[in-house]
Parts: sequence; C-alpha cells; structure tokens
Amino acid sequence: MPRKLVITKAGAPSVLQVVDMSMPVPGKGEVCVEVHYAGINFADTLMRLGLYQPRPAFPFTPGYEVSGVIQALGEGVTELAVGQRVVAAMQNGGQASHVTVPVSRVIPLPEEMTLEKAASMPVTYMTAHHMLHHLGNLQPTDTVLIHGGAGGVGTAALQLCQWAGVKQVWATASGSKAAIIKQFGGIPIDRHNEDFVEVIKQATNGQGVDHILDPIGGENLKRSLRVLAMGGKLYSFGMSAAAPSSRRSLLKAYFAWRKTPKLDPLKMMSRNQGVFGVHMGTWNDESVIAGQLVRIMEGVKLGILDPVVDRIFPVESASDAHQHIHDAKNIGKVLLSFK
Repeated sequence: MPRKLVITKAGAPSVLQVVDMSMPVPGKGEVCVEVHYAGINFADTLMRLGLYQPRPAFPFTPGYEVSGVIQALGEGVTELAVGQRVVAAMQNGGQASHVTVPVSRVIPLPEEMTLEKAASMPVTYMTAHHMLHHLGNLQPTDTVLIHGGAGGVGTAALQLCQWAGVKQVWATASGSKAAIIKQFGGIPIDRHNEDFVEVIKQATNGQGVDHILDPIGGENLKRSLRVLAMGGKLYSFGMSAAAPSSRRSLLKAYFAWRKTPKLDPLKMMSRNQGVFGVHMGTWNDESVIAGQLVRIMEGVKLGILDPVVDRIFPVESASDAHQHIHDAKNIGKVLLSFK
C-alpha cells in the first residue's frame, strides 16, 4: 500500500506519522516515481516546528528530493521510460512512497550512482550551486566562508569550491567534524571553541571573505556581515538559530529573529555588498533548475562531486531522524528509506 510521512501539527518529532495514501497518477508532462529514498533537510524540521515559510497548512507531507524508479509516464513524456532509475527535485511532498513530478525536474542516473547518493544530491547541491555560481559567479581567486560545513549543503559547497579551483575556503562545524572539512579542501573552524570573526580577520588581514553561506541566522548572521569583504556576497538560506532544540519555542524563535541584523542599504552601497535570501523550494524558473541539475550530474559523472550520506532511517523512524538532525550529529545527508 502506498504511504507517506505526514506532519500532523506543529511540535516535537512525535507529531510525525506515516499514513496510507492513494496511488498518485501522473498528469501531462509528469512521471510517477516509486521512491526508494527521500532526503531530509533542516528546513523540514523547521516546518515541523511551524517556524518555516512558506509551508502548506497542517497536516502535510514534506520533502524536496527523492530517488527511485519510474513507475508510470504521463501524457507526452517520451524522453524517460518505466523502470528507469532517476533522481527528482520536488517543490514539496517528496517524503512518500510514490510521487508525481514534472519531467523537467527529473534526471536519469548514471549506472555508477547509487540511489542513496542520488537522494542526497538535489537540495544540497542545487542550493550550494545556486548560491556560489548562479548568484555568486564564483571565481578561483575568491575566498569563501561556509557555516555548517559538515552538513549536507556544507559538504556540497566544499566540493563545488574544489571543482572551481578555490583555494581559500573556511568552514565552521563542531571540532569533531574537522576531518570531513579537510577532506574536501576546507579549513575547519571549531564553532564551539573558536571565534570565526577573529579567525577570518587574521587570515585575510582584515579584508574579509568574498562569499559567506549562512544557514544559522540571528546573531550569527550579524557577525558574518562583519567579515564580508568589499564587494562580497552573503547568502542566507536558513534560520537554525530559531530552533536550537527539537521542541517548539516561539520565545527562542522570537529572540533569534530580534537578533537578525536590520540591513542598511546605504552602508551596503558604500561597500558594494549584497545579501541574498535563498530558498530553492520557492524558485520557479524551471530552466534554471534543470540547468543546475544537469551541471551537478556532470560533476558526479566526472567523479568530482560525491554526496556524503550520513545515515538512512526507515520512514517509520522519521522522528528519530529529525532528532538526529536537531542534535547536530549528522555529517552529510540524512535520508528516509521507503524500501
């Protein structure tokens, strides 16, 4: 019986439930994918807490990325075949055993890529690629600071920087995760025992860095602006400061929001800086999505990009998976299995 994960209401991981569903039927220009693995992102945990927008009304099924096998083709789809292994980027609703998705968001997998690796790719690599390349025009001589460098987007960004030939890349994470950052050419900063502002200022002679990737927000975002170089770009793509634990706290979320810097366009103008808010789930230019998926898959085929899979939880243990992410135990991507 087809089934899906549902966030029943705002709250702790216990609000997650697996329920039966009807088999979805692909429409014109769509395919139905039998999902083997679905990715979990920190955004899913924030939506569960009711702290992330946009999100559907409760109850709803989260999930932005899946891998699996095509089960059925919609009208007009000729470039794909039933039984073909694919990866797909979803606008939402991916954490289900079967999903329908526009063909423009589906890419066939090379033989050498596992379904586990594939499900770890769309959101993390597209988010990192969109920031660094589509918005940032990353150059080999640029400098980069990645917050959360051992997570899904962080490890993807480190690999993209390596591919681009960038030599000076710093990444914050717990000290125990330094090895994965070094593995992908980054310079680790222990977020618990080092001050990234002082580290960056000393390393760059006070100039700061050209690109900063910040999924934390709040006070961290304010401090990131202190080390953004002349002409630099800062990308805000999350607000984990609003959810320091797995339990919903509107007071903590409020204080995180209050600490978020109020940007001054005139001050930014004098330093030629830019701040981007990034949410790939709301990006609606399908040609950009498709182009970035193709380029990312090219990097996979070349052996340059290699998604890091942390743990795979059965969908029935989704609450444990969410807690694992809240506890910051993951290095790379956390997946749900529907097989």
